Amino acid sequence: MTLEPRKRKAEVADTSREAGPAANSTEIQRRVDAVDWTQVNADLDAQGWAIAPKLLTHAEADFIAGLYHQEQGFRSQVIMGRHGFGRGEYKYFSYPLPPLLQILRMAAYPRLAPIANRWHERTGNAVRFPADHAAFLARCHRAGETRPTPLLLEYGPGDYNCLHRDLYGEHVFPIQIAILLDRPGVDFEGGEFVMTEQRPRMQTRAMVLPLKKGDAAILAVNSRPMKGARGDYQVKLNHGVSKLYSGKRHTVGVIFHDAT
Repeated sequence: MTLEPRKRKAEVADTSREAGPAANSTEIQRRVDAVDWTQVNADLDAQGWAIAPKLLTHAEADFIAGLYHQEQGFRSQVIMGRHGFGRGEYKYFSYPLPPLLQILRMAAYPRLAPIANRWHERTGNAVRFPADHAAFLARCHRAGETRPTPLLLEYGPGDYNCLHRDLYGEHVFPIQIAILLDRPGVDFEGGEFVMTEQRPRMQTRAMVLPLKKGDAAILAVNSRPMKGARGDYQVKLNHGVSKLYSGKRHTVGVIFHDAT
């Protein structure tokens, strides 16, 4: 299949953090509220991941992906091959986050906090999460976890991301969001979002998440509870990206805890 050339309006227009379709808080909140959260709850409990379709528009996805090659707005860049993480690269955003990501982070957190608290209750973890994201970040910052964790990833041909968990410090919010910013089969080939699940005394299960451009994967950061014969126990999960065969692939990760 021949890939269509990328046409990112953000690359020829002003790509500052205030530019583009990035700051419509009412529309982002409406989209978050319109997610089928009952189904998300059920899917997270059953398999550790759920899909929220079309959480970003194509214009918003292009805008965020177009930020990658800017020098400003990021606190660090990671070349994955140097650390054994895979191949490809990513950048961590600095504060203040781009308005679109800030709005999305704040809007999604209150929907996820009750799920996180229920998971902790089921596994006997005494930690509870406040309903407001600012309050949770204040907890992280008091513990010295002050570096923002939302990140933007870029993959080219031959790149991949090894299976991993995004744990950055003592205070970990157990659910995160990853949004695909390009069109599978058009902008890139390969590069599937993959998760694995490891239950005690069982072989590892692999899962491929069916993402389209603008879709959000809502996933467990580290583990999910599962009901067993003697009560609930933790099932460990990892996530990664399979080898990209051609084109370019971008993902934005929205992680709710900050890093040390």
